[in-house]
Amino acid sequence: MEYKDYYKILGVDKKATQEDIKKAYRKLAVKFHPDKNPGDKKAEEKFKEINEANDVLSDTTKRTKYDSLGENWQQHQQGGFNQRSRQSPGGGASYSYSSSDEGGFSDFFESIFGGGGAGFGGGRRSGGQRKGEDYQAETTISLEEAFQGTTRQVNLANQKLNLKLKQGIADGQILRMKEKGGPGFNGGPNGDLLITVHVSPSPKFTRKGDDLYFDAPLPAFTAILGGKLTVQLLDKSLSINIPAGTDSDKTFRLKEMGLPEYSNPKQRGDAYVRVVITVPKNLSDKDRELLSHMIVTG
Repeated sequence: MEYKDYYKILGVDKKATQEDIKKAYRKLAVKFHPDKNPGDKKAEEKFKEINEANDVLSDTTKRTKYDSLGENWQQHQQGGFNQRSRQSPGGGASYSYSSSDEGGFSDFFESIFGGGGAGFGGGRRSGGQRKGEDYQAETTISLEEAFQGTTRQVNLANQKLNLKLKQGIADGQILRMKEKGGPGFNGGPNGDLLITVHVSPSPKFTRKGDDLYFDAPLPAFTAILGGKLTVQLLDKSLSINIPAGTDSDKTFRLKEMGLPEYSNPKQRGDAYVRVVITVPKNLSDKDRELLSHMIVTG
């Protein structure tokens, strides 16, 4: 079997940085991706070849091992690597894909990095059916969208997929779209698309599970005398009772005014409002008189 020059395959210098390698790989992966070259066997082989090169050169441990052996690889016996992860291009959304299957690599790769190459033990995998690669994508929504539920369009190679996000979805939650990943091999099923949902921080609300925490300004006179305070939640305004003599930083619980539970949207978490007393800047003569009387009689 022939020596494979992974640097030449990606079109980079041997002193290329990891960023150079990443950029070169992405450019080639876009060009030769099977979704953009359906039925083109040469493009498919090229895609496998650049993935193999990137698998080695993007991993500093593998790259060091590859560089140390070079064309003298046949004179050495190597250990194995069982994991690989590659960044794949997206048409509007970044995604990556990985597979635990050791098939699909060249004899040269398997001889160096394990997988049953000749003379190094183990048998080569047969060319049977194999599931396609799993793709990974990310999307970001607002807290308001997490409360209401929303939809997103994921652009994956030449596909546009509509993703429905249920109420109460959590930050970092991963959704699976079955068989929306890479094509299967030899009639095997397609891989899946795994989408990580990020909920961006709100300038007003802090989320803890399904509960919401926020501050609301409380006029000093209302804190002293008691009264009503209107607060704005995610979906509506609510008037709450303020007892006379309320201190600043007192927290009121608003039962079932938080986010819907993801598994049961009819149930909601609670909201907690912390009141912060505000001092009036421009008092009327009547207000001054009232305040003076309260101080004297207090």
